Amino acid sequence: MSLTLGAVADDFTGATDLAGMLAGGGMRTMLVLGEPAANDAAPDADAVVVALKTRTIPAADAVRQSLAAWAWLRASGAWQAYFKYCSTFDSTEEGNIGPVAEALWRETGEGPTIFVPSFPENGRTVFRGHLFVFDQLLSDSGMRNHPLTPMTDSNLVRFLGKQTALGVGLIRYDTVAQGPAAIRAAAEKLVSDGKPFVVVDTIDNRDFAAIGEAVRDYALVTGGSGLALGLAPQHGGAGGASATALPAIGGRIVCLSGSSSEATNAQVAAFAAKHPTRRLDPIALAEGHETAAEAAAWALAELEKGPCLVTATARPEEVRAVQAQLGTERAASLIEDALATVARTLREAGVRRFIVAGGETSGAVATALGIARLRVGPQIAPGVPWCASDSAEPVAVALKSGNFGRETFFEDAIRLAP
Repeated sequence: MSLTLGAVADDFTGATDLAGMLAGGGMRTMLVLGEPAANDAAPDADAVVVALKTRTIPAADAVRQSLAAWAWLRASGAWQAYFKYCSTFDSTEEGNIGPVAEALWRETGEGPTIFVPSFPENGRTVFRGHLFVFDQLLSDSGMRNHPLTPMTDSNLVRFLGKQTALGVGLIRYDTVAQGPAAIRAAAEKLVSDGKPFVVVDTIDNRDFAAIGEAVRDYALVTGGSGLALGLAPQHGGAGGASATALPAIGGRIVCLSGSSSEATNAQVAAFAAKHPTRRLDPIALAEGHETAAEAAAWALAELEKGPCLVTATARPEEVRAVQAQLGTERAASLIEDALATVARTLREAGVRRFIVAGGETSGAVATALGIARLRVGPQIAPGVPWCASDSAEPVAVALKSGNFGRETFFEDAIRLAP
């Protein structure tokens, strides 16, 4: 099978999330980290996911990078575009989901475009246009305290409408339950009413099959990774276990965490109760009382005895206090730079297996490791696969979105590491 599906993701962990779902659906999937050069050869795959870091950058820059990525994917043979964003719709009232989707919509022919952030297996559902995180409205969940994209409006039709000049409509669950033909007819009706952007209720994984069939020939689809469950079969995904095979790597394994989500805080606490853990203090880093080199040296010593964790994960109130003192951007860059330096130092010392928690952290670490392309392997948890770099001496990475995984995630990842 040749390349048919080309995806543009707005962060690195979201990209691995989607790539893992596509691979699990039987599509041979490759992950490209960063904006590819126009003359880069396309990987030999059924689906290619380009991982960008566009979620919180200026909207104009996000649009430019996303369009360039799609142009490369289309030139490489992809005919269906998939814009991947977070299952909690992480964005601000200005974007970047709306502006990027609108730009891709114009580039792909201005047809009906669905918005399906739901991932019921991870507790993300949409009902009557409102996004839920398990039993809470998005606006009542921990996402209301996100340091960069606090989500305080659960009504996706209203919220997306603030980000785009295009009309936004809703396909309610009673229509979804009637199947693909009803979904498609409802979308076409909304387009005729001047609402080409269509939020789709989704409350169960089984809904993806009907949605996927309904939009099988749409030029552009958007959503979280759950939508891949319905789209992979439409692209003939049948690779089975071979689609997720990775080379054996082995050796030392380190965990790095920069996310401050509720889930990652619990995961860090669970791991720290059993394994060596070093916490980075952004204030100490800023004042020179602590350095990334010291953390890397500590990790190398601990890795001789077994897995360890270097973390900057903190509670929301601690994050706010640091941001008040250092500023949001400086606080984030200090942590990302420190963890990237730790990763680079460990790789130079021969470490080839990395578990990373947090979207921005994953991007910084992957860049520091010099990874350009990843083969996608089996999933550790829904939306979090092990991957291996497409290189002569492959490096294995698990890039985890902050909110994903159960409390034992780090130990789960270690147990399943290639």
